[in-house]
Amino acid sequence: MPVTHAVLRDPEDAHKLAIFMGKLGVLPKDRVIDDSVLSVKIWGKEVSNPIGLAAGCDKHGEAIDNMLATGFGFVEIGSVTPQPQPGNPRPRFFRLKEDGAVINRYGFNSEGHDAVASRLKARIRTYLYKNAVTPDPVQLESYGPSSALPQSTTRSLISRKLLGVNLGKNKTSKAEDDQDFVNGVKSLGPLADYIVVNISSPNTPGLRALQRREPLEKLLKSVKGTRDDVLVHKPPLLVKIAPDVGEEELKDIAAVCQNVGIDGVIISNTTITRPETLKSPKSLTREFGGLSGAPLFPLALNTLRSFYSLTNGSIPLIGCGGIRSADEAIAFAKAGATLVQLYTSYGMEGPGVVSDTKDEVTRRLKESGKTWMDIVGEDHRK
Repeated sequence: MPVTHAVLRDPEDAHKLAIFMGKLGVLPKDRVIDDSVLSVKIWGKEVSNPIGLAAGCDKHGEAIDNMLATGFGFVEIGSVTPQPQPGNPRPRFFRLKEDGAVINRYGFNSEGHDAVASRLKARIRTYLYKNAVTPDPVQLESYGPSSALPQSTTRSLISRKLLGVNLGKNKTSKAEDDQDFVNGVKSLGPLADYIVVNISSPNTPGLRALQRREPLEKLLKSVKGTRDDVLVHKPPLLVKIAPDVGEEELKDIAAVCQNVGIDGVIISNTTITRPETLKSPKSLTREFGGLSGAPLFPLALNTLRSFYSLTNGSIPLIGCGGIRSADEAIAFAKAGATLVQLYTSYGMEGPGVVSDTKDEVTRRLKESGKTWMDIVGEDHRK
């Protein structure tokens, strides 16, 4: 965020300061009620607006309430790994100012399931106390505080907003072992409105190999089976994929998601490619890691558009990659995204990008006499 960039030159330190500010609740809040044209119906719920915060920003779930208050319709925390791990050595986060982009190789730095689950449970307990809800002691002991929430209350604890939890894999875990994700469903699933299986970070060795057909089908069947057996509220199960997958691999992913019955796909994670259009110094663009921000937009958009076509729009999609204004948000919607997510633009331009994007999307929708849901997949109906 601009204010933290001015104070701290190191991008990772600035990131930490922004989260700390969010934890204190001092980030600017959007107090304007979302216009009805932005309303989204997905997974049997209504979300006040389609603009969300992508995973990677609030990795440990420390600033959920303030992030939601900046105007997002939903916030996704993580990635969270089963065991705490430090991630890759610093420096591992680089700003490409001339390109409106960043390169990161964090490597799933995470406090682990237990720490994040404890934080989310404490948040629910505070909500129950403030709303004078007295949970049954036996129920509380057996199923945790989330079981005491009224059925109509989302895990975000805010009306018409959602909280997602993005699950990662420990670096030391075997590539073919699905247990990290299964454990994530068990420990964090009860606390989430939706769960994301992240198989597309370029910074964990072997992770992207899980996007191949056989290991992906095995993984998703295992995770979905656990969700169905263990979680009473059955949160939607999503998978997050890379923008760099080839045409045949994308076909395989689409087929697996349809066959298994996955509830949604996030397209996309960061890219390992370096477009020739990059203007930043070579000393930065040559850094290893995932590139996000403006240069990712065309790649993510094309991948999402192709996936929508492959599935005939049967699976809800979340568009992520290079969104910094209404232009990109609307383009993703027309290509088939029901929801969209920001991260890099939020970090580089500040919380105002959320309200600015919503305001401009609202203006354009009203001018055309349409709602957000009207334009989802519009490009495929021409």
